[in-house]
Amino acid sequence: MKHVLRLIETTDSQRNSLLLITNRLELSAQEISEMYRSRWAIEIFFKWLKQHVKITSFYGKSQEAVLNQVFIALIAFCLLLLAKIFSACQESLLQIYRWLRVLLWEDSQIWWELLTSKRRKPDT
Repeated sequence: MKHVLRLIETTDSQRNSLLLITNRLELSAQEISEMYRSRWAIEIFFKWLKQHVKITSFYGKSQEAVLNQVFIALIAFCLLLLAKIFSACQESLLQIYRWLRVLLWEDSQIWWELLTSKRRKPDT
């Protein structure tokens, strides 16, 4: 190889040994390990985001436009989750979202009554 590389041994959150190869010679082994952990946390967040928040395409290309769209989608997800919690509805978030899309231009009371009619049965 033309460039010098450095091998760092660290552990993950389950205490499994990891070997990292880097060309960042100016950083300490601890800093490299933290960068890897942070990067992995970001990967997990985006995996969750793809699975739970419906963003099929971005409407803008600037950083501000993308961030705004992600934040709006996260706020919408949180509002759906709060509606599910406060209504004690047993249906999935996907089903609640589908009902909302169908009843979007109707009185919100109709949607809320639908949610509360699907309440969880109390444990006996």
